[in-house]
Amino acid sequence: MNNGAIFLVQTLFDLYIMAVVLRIWMQLARVDYFNPFSQFIVKITSPVLNPLRRLLPTIGRFDLAAAVLALALAGLKIFTIIYMQIGEFPYSVLNLTMIAIQSVLVITLQLMFWILIVRAILSWFSQGRNPIEFVFAQLTEPMLAPIRRIIPPIGGLDLSVLVLIIIVQFVRISIIGAG
Repeated sequence: MNNGAIFLVQTLFDLYIMAVVLRIWMQLARVDYFNPFSQFIVKITSPVLNPLRRLLPTIGRFDLAAAVLALALAGLKIFTIIYMQIGEFPYSVLNLTMIAIQSVLVITLQLMFWILIVRAILSWFSQGRNPIEFVFAQLTEPMLAPIRRIIPPIGGLDLSVLVLIIIVQFVRISIIGAG
């Protein structure tokens, strides 16, 4: 099959999975629901999530329906790509589920990496008035605060973002290597 078509399928699935993962993360971090960026994520994920919520309840702040949707989309992406490449699917449902879990974890870590990078770059230029920057701060502060307690800012330079990026990349590479 055409590499361009496979790229397109993978990219579209990954972007929507990122939106679903971001919705889970925003709910866990209690991000401002009325922020325009939050509203965008809610609007693009609600049409698929609302019917699932009738079947799968939210457990505390954890959106079980969104987690199942992310895994289902990852499984469908993997099935589609392998089927496009070889014309059949040689794996069991259990193998597909394990690969889907690994895929969602890797996508989540990629999302974290890019949010940290964008947040660091925005901190150089923005004065904190950007709605996206505000959401990214709410998402990442719970992970950065413990690092700041261990490694305080040095001469005004906050190394916690760099340390978290290294940790995220290490875990991502470890998960990919285990697959």
